[in-house]
Amino acid sequence: MKVGIVSDTHGLLRPEVFTAFAGVDHILHAGDVGPVDLLVELEAVAPVTAVWGNTDGWEVRGRVPEVARVELAGVRVVVVHGMQVGSPTPESVVEAYPDADLVVFGHSHRPVVERVGEVLAVNPGSAGPRRFHDPVTVALAELSPGRTSARLVQLNV
Repeated sequence: MKVGIVSDTHGLLRPEVFTAFAGVDHILHAGDVGPVDLLVELEAVAPVTAVWGNTDGWEVRGRVPEVARVELAGVRVVVVHGMQVGSPTPESVVEAYPDADLVVFGHSHRPVVERVGEVLAVNPGSAGPRRFHDPVTVALAELSPGRTSARLVQLNV
């Protein structure tokens, strides 16, 4: 199963995200969405599992949970913004959600794909407005039981 992973859009859904997510079966959004309409736009591509982040308003918070747990292609996935663990790192989110096979988080705007023990931790970085010198990125994951992988995709913006 091919999964698109995005975070920290902050109301900006770039056309390059749609290009990167062509052919995905599911989309995971790790919060700081912006207007709820952004989720509707993503849902036109594939089903979306999203969480709210610290900058999201009540409309988004009323539509999606703070922490989402979903099983995709036999893989136990946890999606969280990351503010729950302070400054999130792969180690801190895996420690907080050790029962997952894949933990997706955002908040720091720093893209990373790292295996911590048996758990894959993915922060797709920020796909929204550029912040400092951070790259504008998303991630793509391939999920199947016992074999989960992900890679970062830098958007040409």
